[in-house]
Amino acid sequence: AQVAGVNRVLLADDASLEGQLAENVANLVVSLAGNYTHVLTAATTFGKNFMPRAAALLDMSQISEISEVISADTFVRPVYAGNAMAKVQSSDSIKLITVRTTKFDAAAETGGSAAVEAVAVAADSGLSRFVGLAASESERVELTSASIVISGGRGMQNGENFHMLDSIADKLGAAVGASRAAVDAGFVPNDYQVGQTGKVIAPDLYIAVGISGAIQHLAGMKDSKTIVAINKDSEAPIFQVADYGLVADLFEAVPKLDKAL
Repeated sequence: AQVAGVNRVLLADDASLEGQLAENVANLVVSLAGNYTHVLTAATTFGKNFMPRAAALLDMSQISEISEVISADTFVRPVYAGNAMAKVQSSDSIKLITVRTTKFDAAAETGGSAAVEAVAVAADSGLSRFVGLAASESERVELTSASIVISGGRGMQNGENFHMLDSIADKLGAAVGASRAAVDAGFVPNDYQVGQTGKVIAPDLYIAVGISGAIQHLAGMKDSKTIVAINKDSEAPIFQVADYGLVADLFEAVPKLDKAL
């Protein structure tokens, strides 16, 4: 355990945790939480699954998706789909928190020398069982870790047209994402979705193609360092957050961009 800033690593190794079932992970957190003032996890699908359960079992209020730490008991988090920021203060003895990791710099991978300690695991809750894992496979970088992302919206019209973005993504070393509208329309799988109910990302470059810019989508990408929008509707909300905007038919603009690269 060499990550900078980490003093101790607790290792829970048990068959009941193999599938990371939320009920069992929550019980583990509860069994350990009494020794700490703060318990944090990333605001991922996994974190959002077990942390509310742990908070309920401990009778504490969870603080969700913080983007800034003011003090040991005060934090900033988004509300109204990211259109406003709330400063919240917790009086709970244990703060259970999910974190928007894109808002914080990553710790150095080296520099620490934390000891690894085995901990006892609570009994299997028996409330659910792990059946299997079906992982999506892609040669591209994962959305949440990509420095460049190109996403398509309902303006792509169908799933076949999404392949237009693949060529650009390959040339830029980018990940491919999508708006909720495109996912709901069946153009691409759910794991492509960027937005409040999908993946919240903040790449160095975000290219939005045929995306109008619904509030729920903006909440998932508006913290990107540079945003480029391509849309034929000059009034599309996406242009309000874009650093560079091109009002054009994507079916003309995207092939030209691909050729230029």
